[in-house]
Amino acid sequence: MVIIRLARGGAKKTPFYNVVVADSRNRRDGRFIERVGFYNPSASANAEGLRIDLARVTHWQNNGAQLSETVARLVKFHAKGPDAAIAAKAKDAAKVEAKKAKIAAEEAAKVKAAADAAQAEADAKAAAEAEAAKEAAAAAAETEAPAADA
Repeated sequence: MVIIRLARGGAKKTPFYNVVVADSRNRRDGRFIERVGFYNPSASANAEGLRIDLARVTHWQNNGAQLSETVARLVKFHAKGPDAAIAAKAKDAAKVEAKKAKIAAEEAAKVKAAADAAQAEADAKAAAEAEAAKEAAAAAAETEAPAADA
């Protein structure tokens, strides 16, 4: 069976994939029949991240080749055009920024809650000290009052 799939290349932690037509019994990065494109998931915004020869993919599909799930997703994405790719990257960047803002807000809320708790604890301690001082003053006044009567 012939399958259109990704063959990994590139360095460690820097993936680069070739979209290849291969016999399904061959290894992932092994022998292939034809290279019909590439996919670079770590491409910068101004670099080309995906190129697929749709005419060749269609030719192979008409001859019985099956698309892998990932290649099917990439072909669908490529068919939408470069504007969709730019919009998708912008959407992903917006999601990341929103998540960062949410995390920062949660951290600020935690810091504020801790500060409020510390302030409440300090207020309670000051009130207890004031109450103790008031009681001490009242006790001292009581001990002086009987001495003054005598």
